[in-house]
Amino acid sequence: MTEPHSGSAVLPRRRTAFVEGAEQLRAAATTEPGRLRIIGAVLALLVVAFGAVTAWQTSQRAAAADDVIERSQPLTADAAAIYVSLADANTAAASGFLAGGQEPPAVRERYEKDIAGAARKLAGAAANSKGSGTASAEIAKLNALLPKYAERIETARTYNRQGLPLGGAYLRNANDLMQTEMLPAAKELYDAEKARLGADYDAAKSYPWAAIGLGLLALAALVWAQRRNYRRTNRVFNLGLLTATGTAAAVLLWLVAGHTVAFAALGDSYDNGVRSLNVLNDARISTLQARSNENLTLVARGAVTVPDGPDEGEDQYDVDYRALMRELGDGGADRAGMGTLGAALHLADDAVGRQPVQDAMAAVEEWQERHEAAREADTQGDYEKALDRVIGDDEATGESFDRADKALEQAVTHEQQDFRGAAEDGRGAMTGLPVGAAVVAVLGAAGAVLGIGRRLSEYR
Repeated sequence: MTEPHSGSAVLPRRRTAFVEGAEQLRAAATTEPGRLRIIGAVLALLVVAFGAVTAWQTSQRAAAADDVIERSQPLTADAAAIYVSLADANTAAASGFLAGGQEPPAVRERYEKDIAGAARKLAGAAANSKGSGTASAEIAKLNALLPKYAERIETARTYNRQGLPLGGAYLRNANDLMQTEMLPAAKELYDAEKARLGADYDAAKSYPWAAIGLGLLALAALVWAQRRNYRRTNRVFNLGLLTATGTAAAVLLWLVAGHTVAFAALGDSYDNGVRSLNVLNDARISTLQARSNENLTLVARGAVTVPDGPDEGEDQYDVDYRALMRELGDGGADRAGMGTLGAALHLADDAVGRQPVQDAMAAVEEWQERHEAAREADTQGDYEKALDRVIGDDEATGESFDRADKALEQAVTHEQQDFRGAAEDGRGAMTGLPVGAAVVAVLGAAGAVLGIGRRLSEYR
């Protein structure tokens, strides 16, 4: 007997789950109930996606607004305070040195307060500078240089009390350390924190285009579904679809209005707060450095001169003083040449903010007049008269400097309050939006499913 041929049978290829699902979907789409189920699923998915993306994007922007108010702006203010404290300490040290062996207690106290304040702010900045390599490097540098500077100042004081001229050399050496290493490092720290503040502002103010686009798409799909329902049933309203449309429209309106208000308030906090603060800090630093150079002009007594250039042979500290006064400017009408004080006056948005700036401008103008009288006495060889016009009790340049510095400090405090008020308004405009959008979107999706479900019940 011959055995039957036992060739291998060819089995049919097994279909994938995706292919089977696609075929089932096509089959469902050929009937009205199947189409309704697909429409309901798509509508629910769109509404839920809209709510989820809205919650995600608004949460990001709310967090960035929090960072502006609670982290980056305070850190920027601290960096500015570090710069101001260092510059003021340098000024106080020079003022105390000019007074001779009997340094005024108020001047000594001011110096010590500045040094302690700078050290405290540096410690706080170090604890909050994570993620910024530049800030961390500059903080470490300043922490290392601050004790060296203080040691040189103490040595200068010791020699000055003994009446030895070596004290002046140590003071100039401390000033060089401050001007060439410490203040530039403080400026780098300040710039790094300003850059972080700008990045947080950009994140907080960026429009949530993905959420807005999904919201418009969900609304368009819901309107189409209701129109289709009307054409097939002649019923004007479907309560479920109408509820879904209303909730989607409410979330979209809340999103656009809330972010628009937040955008405007945050923009106002930057334009009328941060920009003013930046200019005021620059002006205050210039006044402090100018006062330090004015004092050092008398300390050096012509020992440090300009090596070359148009000012060759002139006193280096007096040349630097005049340059800083040009930076401060006279507040003229031409903004391009008005200097930092004029720019600060231009940016002040109310009378309360303008008044201290005007006071500072008047004090600086008086200061310049008194400085000229002091320089005239010094160049004529009357050192004691020049010294009295700089640190004396009657119509001295020190009085004008103190008025200018206090006025600028008052202006900074006012602009800081303006910033915080506007920034908190911006943050408040987004309060509740992430959670509210998610909850309302779920309700909208439920409405869409129930609306389609009611139509499906008619086929049973």
